[in-house]
Amino acid sequence: MALGTSGGRTRERRDPQATRRALLAAGAALFSEGGYDAVPIEDVAARAGVNKALISYHFGGKRGLYAAILASGFEQIARRLDAAEASAKDAPAALRALLAVFAAFRTEHPEFPGLFMREVLSSGIEPSVVPHLLSIIDVSRRIAARGAREGTLRSVNPLLMHFGLIGALVFFSSTEPARRRAAAERRLPFAMPELPEFLRYLEGLTLRGLAPDRRGPRRRPRTATRTRAVRRKERAR
Repeated sequence: MALGTSGGRTRERRDPQATRRALLAAGAALFSEGGYDAVPIEDVAARAGVNKALISYHFGGKRGLYAAILASGFEQIARRLDAAEASAKDAPAALRALLAVFAAFRTEHPEFPGLFMREVLSSGIEPSVVPHLLSIIDVSRRIAARGAREGTLRSVNPLLMHFGLIGALVFFSSTEPARRRAAAERRLPFAMPELPEFLRYLEGLTLRGLAPDRRGPRRRPRTATRTRAVRRKERAR
């Protein structure tokens, strides 16, 4: 295979996995910035420092690279969520861990939420991603079931809980670049919250909303009880 640069030739000969990682990172950054259709494979290869032919060699072409980027990201998230949920002491702790996993991954891969939003809005969900998305949803289902079983969370539709949490996280994270641009251009008359503050808000809102009802049986007002006692006395006379 002819390679265009000595750097790309050396990288491919010595470490094919490094080439794959470089292409995945370059593609994720560029596709997130410009969208799939607007990014030529030459740009991805140049950013990765390899010949564009290696995109076909490793991924079968541009679409294969794009699918691999999405699948790799969601596979990592699913794996981390499984581990976090399994080690949590109870359902509220597992829910906090879920938020922490997403926050950490967003910090490591800030381009990923926007990349996923672009994909969903433009062409739907990439088929290779579906198994990982189902694994992520299953974590939410387990947390909801665990909370109801423990009595630490009230019974709730786990899909509603999942989309309430993940939908809010994805939207907040994917719109962050737009907020930063607006702030830099002084088009916002107020300071926008950062991700840590939003996570604290979302955690508190969710845990308070899903808190079990600890109140006992509702007691009748004393005035009503007194009135009935007076009536019984009057009838007894």
